[in-house]
Amino acid sequence: MLHRFVNDKPVFLLMLAFLLCNAAAIAQKTSRAHKARFNVVAIAENGGHHIDYSTAAKTWLNKLAADSNFSITYIENSKPINDSMLAQYQLFIQLDYPPYGWTDSAAGAFKKYMEQGKGGWLGFHHASLLGEFDGFPIWQWFSDFMGGIRYKNYIAGFVSAKINTEDKLHPCMRGVPASFIIDKDEFYTYNQSPRPNVHVIASVDESSYTPASTITMGDHPVIWSNENMKARNLYIFMGHSPGLFKNTAYTTIFKNAIFWAAGKQ
Repeated sequence: MLHRFVNDKPVFLLMLAFLLCNAAAIAQKTSRAHKARFNVVAIAENGGHHIDYSTAAKTWLNKLAADSNFSITYIENSKPINDSMLAQYQLFIQLDYPPYGWTDSAAGAFKKYMEQGKGGWLGFHHASLLGEFDGFPIWQWFSDFMGGIRYKNYIAGFVSAKINTEDKLHPCMRGVPASFIIDKDEFYTYNQSPRPNVHVIASVDESSYTPASTITMGDHPVIWSNENMKARNLYIFMGHSPGLFKNTAYTTIFKNAIFWAAGKQ
């Protein structure tokens, strides 16, 4: 019986076509299932005293990307950044990478990406190190983007502190308590509060510093967004200790921010 069907060419070809169409449909369905929802690029230094945080961040991000079906690419300097490169990504994450020493073409492409809303941006800790460092002048556009601030000082010995949520309704703060503790970080101070120029989402209670510190600002925002920029953006000051990835409030903010800034929530 089988021999008869195999040797009946029209029937055999019909069966073969059916099987091939089925295989193609399954392959297409599998491909769609594995296609990344969106693409992220993250810039982080490959050395220095922030390397432990960046290493922990990459481990956490890789797991989140796998679990949530988005792709993530890492770069270690600004050289690859240009218009065509940024066009591939819906989110740019600045992991402890400073706003100086960028190539002119990278700075121009990033400025266009942000001003034209071509993607979203998340910045952490070192992204607000604004001033004259390592022989580089201040990047004035970036300073304006960050609320017109300039780095002034930092708590070198590290402190724990209470963070107060100011905008409880912001999507990035969904599931985050009204206040939470950051166990260890080297809080920066600036020449002025960015508050007049940005939307403040959370601030630090400087009276909660443990151990106490005289390096204070008064009004001290630590999470904010510049709503004058077309690109969705969020700066999160905390980003020095790898232990932050054991802090549920911190990882909740980070996760929320990724999907919000990428336009997925």
